[in-house]
Amino acid sequence: MRLVHVVFWITFFPVLSACNLLPQRHIEEVGASVPDTWSALNSYSQAIPEQWVDTFGDAQLSRLVRNALDNNFELKAASARVDAAVAQARIEGSGRLPQVFFSADHQQVQIRDAGFGSARFGVFEALFGLTWEIDVWGRIRDSQHASIVEADATHTDFYGAQLSLAARVAQSYFELTEAKLLASVIEQSIQDRTVIANLVRGRFQRGLVRGLDLRLALTDLANAEAQLQSTRNKIQKVTRRLEILMGRYPAGNEIVPTALPRLSSTIPAGLPAELLGRRPDLVAAFSRLKAADLRTASAQKLLLPRLTLTAAGGTRSPDLTELIDPRSVAWNVFSGMIQPVFTGGRILGEISRNQAQAEAALNHYKDTALNAFREVEQALSTEALLTQQESYLENAVEQTESSQKLAVYSYRNGLIEILTLLDSYRSTLNAQTAHLAVTRQLLSNRINLYLALGGHV
Repeated sequence: MRLVHVVFWITFFPVLSACNLLPQRHIEEVGASVPDTWSALNSYSQAIPEQWVDTFGDAQLSRLVRNALDNNFELKAASARVDAAVAQARIEGSGRLPQVFFSADHQQVQIRDAGFGSARFGVFEALFGLTWEIDVWGRIRDSQHASIVEADATHTDFYGAQLSLAARVAQSYFELTEAKLLASVIEQSIQDRTVIANLVRGRFQRGLVRGLDLRLALTDLANAEAQLQSTRNKIQKVTRRLEILMGRYPAGNEIVPTALPRLSSTIPAGLPAELLGRRPDLVAAFSRLKAADLRTASAQKLLLPRLTLTAAGGTRSPDLTELIDPRSVAWNVFSGMIQPVFTGGRILGEISRNQAQAEAALNHYKDTALNAFREVEQALSTEALLTQQESYLENAVEQTESSQKLAVYSYRNGLIEILTLLDSYRSTLNAQTAHLAVTRQLLSNRINLYLALGGHV
């Protein structure tokens, strides 16, 4: 007997040791050194806000985001996936408990005899069975733990879906605001150009200007009216997109935004190291890496012997009352050990597959982490550049508006040609359009920054 113990430990101790030593994973190991501060910021930045949507100071935006979080069907589908992952973890853990089965049956039996005729009688039977694999090495436990960790990752994915939905609602809302403001600007430009077109028409009728001047003025007016229709088309598209995000029928009901808010000069970005434990896709990727390690350990334990307990029994009688008599029950219990000897490479293939999946999960986590840092650094750099661009365009709007007034005065007094006047109108509208676009891009970039940082909603 002592010799059997020695052979057992010589055979299985190396495998057992390898199975019990899971890789030591650290969330900071991303394949590159993480700096103490963001390279795109010259100074220490404040922590990201708890509710980044509220930082824009727009009550209607906050209300739309909450509406979307409550009613969006894509988000509800993500929530259902969390429930499915939790149920899968419950299924994985069921193997650690005994599996008991019970069946009841009734049969009609007819016996025929050549000399005495036939007889018919009923037979009742109640049978039960029990199977239980005793999880000595923790193989089933590791598989269950892997499913639990994967369920946690799915729940983190759901949180990431909430962030993404809030960001899409906010970006669409600001895009709608930009389009509505642009429509107002174009409408004002059309009114001004209509005045000029009427002025040129009056001069043409008096023979003071050529017909070409009138044609140019009317062409410029028609182009502005076409631009207005294009902007209105964009408004209805963005409005319907917002309605879908909020789980509504895309009827195109008007949403009236207020204005594009001004961003504070302080950029709340926190510290780079904080990103690893806060951003949902990073947390989920790291959880799936740990789950892959657990599945590898579970697969390795397939090489170890399995201890099983089996029981079966029941009773059979033509009298239904005898079924509940414990003295009539016959049963047996078996226990045994199953040791895989030859499986055609199935177990080793299972181990190799899980090891490869763990390696893939590790590299996916590192790639996700580096891309997350890139997104933050890029958003920080973009904000600085867009802020300067917005300042220049604001100055350009002021200059073009002043030059337009001068051009109108000069044309009325015959000092300039019609082309110069029309060009001043186009320059003014182009500058106003560009300024609105960059202002909205600043807001969208700030939203991308909050999303890259894993901000709360």
